[in-house]
Amino acid sequence: MLIHLLFFSSLFLVAQSNNKAKSTVQTLEVQPQYFNPKLPPRSLSASDKFEGSSDLVNLRYHMGPVLSSPINIYLIWYGKWAASQQLLIKDFLLSISTFNHRAAPSPSVAEWWRTVSLYTDQTGANISRSVILAGEYSDHLYSHGTHLTRLSIQEVIATAVRSKPFPVDHKNGIYLILTSVDVTMQDFCRAVCGFHYFTFPSMVGYTLPYAWVGNSGKQCPEVCAYPFAVPGYMGGGGPGALNPPNGDIGVDGMISVIGHELAELSSNPLVNAWYAGEDPMAPTEIGDLCEGLYGTGGGGGYIGQVMRDKQGRTYNLNGRRGRNFLVQWIWSPVLKACAGPNAVD
Repeated sequence: MLIHLLFFSSLFLVAQSNNKAKSTVQTLEVQPQYFNPKLPPRSLSASDKFEGSSDLVNLRYHMGPVLSSPINIYLIWYGKWAASQQLLIKDFLLSISTFNHRAAPSPSVAEWWRTVSLYTDQTGANISRSVILAGEYSDHLYSHGTHLTRLSIQEVIATAVRSKPFPVDHKNGIYLILTSVDVTMQDFCRAVCGFHYFTFPSMVGYTLPYAWVGNSGKQCPEVCAYPFAVPGYMGGGGPGALNPPNGDIGVDGMISVIGHELAELSSNPLVNAWYAGEDPMAPTEIGDLCEGLYGTGGGGGYIGQVMRDKQGRTYNLNGRRGRNFLVQWIWSPVLKACAGPNAVD
């Protein structure tokens, strides 16, 4: 349901073990186009499906709805955003339904979303592969201040939907609130990088699925924009920071969190559909199961085998307009393992 800091405890353990072994600087295993910043120990990757695979993961369907109709995304830009940052995020969102391989060659964002679309509701209807950017609202005056909470974020949505150009779409709409680098959020950096839920009718007037993601570029990039920044405790024992594909650590880091939250929002919009665990208020969802995994061989604090361009920028997915993105893998209900279109085995 939310990107949290448990992933970094595994990074800490990996860094400690590497330091004890007096590991030297990271080695790049360069192959044509693909590379792995640091290969995991063989004992961790002996299985071809080490990337999160497990027969013990009890991901179950709880009979609630999924987003099976064409998905309309309504963007709320909270705070001050550069036009280039907005365009980058919108290119990612529009790439989800860019099926033309000439416009977005394989491995593509649309192919990554195909794993999300494997999830169905009780009628057998799949999550839609049609994702539309249906509207935008700019709250550049910080209508609810520069510090938000889980409740006040709903007031931000209410402010947006009360504006005439921003509709209430309670059938097909999801509301994506993105906060700028100078906005703080309850539990941001300490426990979450993003989360999703639904609005309360008493606050907004309707039950609307929504997600929030913050720009961590100045607050905690080593937490929420990993692997483009790394925690200081890793020292020289872990993988070094990788170059972001679009040159913006904060926004490039946001894009993976946005993907994570959109995948979970689509498969569990009212927190009663697809998740593991017994507590719907603290579920383990299809993004949580693969947090920190971006390619083949990943796990135990290693991101896996990904790609880099001629400028040394790291990515695993292609998008529209020549964009590249680094986005975490998603749990596949078919493979019962984490999956992504850049897999090499």
